[in-house]
Amino acid sequence: MSESELVVTDARAALVGELSVRRALPTRGRRTVGAWCFIDHMGPATLSPDNLFGVAPHPHIGLQTVTWLFDGALVHRDSLGSEQLIRPGQLNLMTSGAGIVHSEENPGLTSGELHGAQLWVALPTKTRDGVAAFAHHTDLPRFELTNGEGVVLVGSINDVRSPARHDSDLVGLELTLRPGQNVIPLEPTFEYAMVVIRGAVGVKGETIKPGHLAYLGLGRDEINVSTTENSVALLLGGVPFEESIVMWWNFVARSQEEISSAYESWAKSDERFGPVDSKLSRIEVGAPPWFRSNR
Repeated sequence: MSESELVVTDARAALVGELSVRRALPTRGRRTVGAWCFIDHMGPATLSPDNLFGVAPHPHIGLQTVTWLFDGALVHRDSLGSEQLIRPGQLNLMTSGAGIVHSEENPGLTSGELHGAQLWVALPTKTRDGVAAFAHHTDLPRFELTNGEGVVLVGSINDVRSPARHDSDLVGLELTLRPGQNVIPLEPTFEYAMVVIRGAVGVKGETIKPGHLAYLGLGRDEINVSTTENSVALLLGGVPFEESIVMWWNFVARSQEEISSAYESWAKSDERFGPVDSKLSRIEVGAPPWFRSNR
């Protein structure tokens, strides 16, 4: 395969709480795109008194969570004491460092739609054992396209730069596209992938629709996309992540031993993972298949 060849893979269906998601990354044969290591396309789901989305408190290590909504609203709560309402066009960025706990809860909505993306970024060695942090960005920079516009969630495109923290060289863009052609500049040292959220986007003769990951590879300085209907897509990229990672449940680590240690801390409710001010009971999980307690 050439570095810039287009490869389209199917997302897999999964459940997060009671919400259906399309998990586009990781997939068989592809673990990361740059430092991006997880992409869930959430919903759209219609809310009702009998269908209220909420994910109870759960732990993370070794990653950043990037939450971006297209419709609806969520409340983020975490063990740092953060409580933040997030709406479409606003970015939640949580850095786990060595350990954090958070929940994502319905803010009292009983109607309308919930539609969004939850993305993870694998933290590099220099920060993955660092201090946890949370940030909320309400005013992200935009850029014009010939037939549409973009929002810079993380990183930069040309001279348009997001204020959001990033610990490795990467970029995350939302593209809102009108019918027609658009040429999007790329960084040749980055590998890229696209996830279509609404509509359909033509790339190199392929039509990409929701439920797929379109891997664009390395070495491109631009990409030409076309649409025949109003469409929304996420374009994610970064310098290939050379550090080997092990992912299990909500943990991104370098070894099974690190995951075992985090799991044991969560199971024993020790000081590594603090409490969250939530009415939801924390999520319990069985041990990883290789787990052997040292105590």
